[in-house]
Amino acid sequence: MAKIGSVMTPVGRKALLLGSGELGKEVALELQRYNVEVVACDRYANAPAMQIAHRSLVFNMLDPDSLKDVILSERPDHIIPEVEAIATPVLVEMEKDGFNVTPTARAAYLTMNREGIRRLAAEELGIKTSRYKFASTYDEFKAAVEEIGIPCVIKPIMSSSGHGQCTIKSADKIEEAWHIAQEGGRAGAGRVIVEGFVDFDYEITLLTVRSVSGTTFCEPIGHVQVEGDYRYSWQPQAMSAKALESAREIARKITDALGGYGIFGVELFVKDDEVIFSEVSPRPHDTGMVTMISQDLSEFGLHARALLGLPVPSIRFYGPSASRAIVVEGDTDKIEMDNLEKVLEEPGVQIRIFGKPEVKGHRRMGVILATAESTEAAIEKAKRAYNKLKVNVLDR
Repeated sequence: MAKIGSVMTPVGRKALLLGSGELGKEVALELQRYNVEVVACDRYANAPAMQIAHRSLVFNMLDPDSLKDVILSERPDHIIPEVEAIATPVLVEMEKDGFNVTPTARAAYLTMNREGIRRLAAEELGIKTSRYKFASTYDEFKAAVEEIGIPCVIKPIMSSSGHGQCTIKSADKIEEAWHIAQEGGRAGAGRVIVEGFVDFDYEITLLTVRSVSGTTFCEPIGHVQVEGDYRYSWQPQAMSAKALESAREIARKITDALGGYGIFGVELFVKDDEVIFSEVSPRPHDTGMVTMISQDLSEFGLHARALLGLPVPSIRFYGPSASRAIVVEGDTDKIEMDNLEKVLEEPGVQIRIFGKPEVKGHRRMGVILATAESTEAAIEKAKRAYNKLKVNVLDR
């Protein structure tokens, strides 16, 4: 029998959230609805999830000793990785010692590193992917680009939100692409993946939930990315019955191999009825923020429910919906979201402001959500609301 006792007592449950950005914040809120104590961790203070958690800790999660010390000190019932920059071998060790890692330590280890998950999908499971090569040095990188061919996509094996990602469209951009990848990796300079360019009609995120009830799928999410960082997403993405069936088969195959309970964001390319695997995240996905308005249980609610060992018998989809990321550029800790009365004047529009303490360069600081009678109308409504928003970037 699943049970949860009084919070912050010996019979309560404690979750250690490794990563406290906007996605972690929503997971923390959902866990608190089940009376779970949340300890939010990140490399910087006052991260979004820290602002609403019971307690917070600031440390370098890539440092194995620091991560192990925190886990042994807190002794959480649930360890929940929410970012890539984690010393995942420590999670494997801790799981062997009896700690519960969401969804599993192996899943975290493989998916936090693009090399691990690509080799699992293509070489072990036989799932179709783009052509690829890995490189650790500049000479290896040049050879990989030559073998894969131009155009090709370059990514650090450990990064998020498009950091370090670019497309090489001509030979004179090879050296620049190498430097971009080296500067954008979450763990600093290091190994990269060179991927062959995929001719696709559209790409989707298929949110896949593994729980005590089995495997459940959300409606497919379409999205637009700029340099690997999402800007728009919508649900549902129109696709043929054959393509949807293939997408679900691939998602089930990869998530069954990873195991555990929780939500997975499976990224796929679609060309006609053909589906090609791209990546998978064993946690809520940024494009899935649209589910905060499109479903009875958002991706965050589904994640919390599944990892707590509770059933997910069904997911009620409300109808066509869209999201528009609010990306701010500048170097400041003083940002005002202005003209909100106009942003929210249309029915079916919502906004989430993440509460990130500062921006250096560009950073996703919020999201606009919209519903309408059709997907196209929802996207246009989100755009209209976004265009009414005024972001005041003030001096430090």
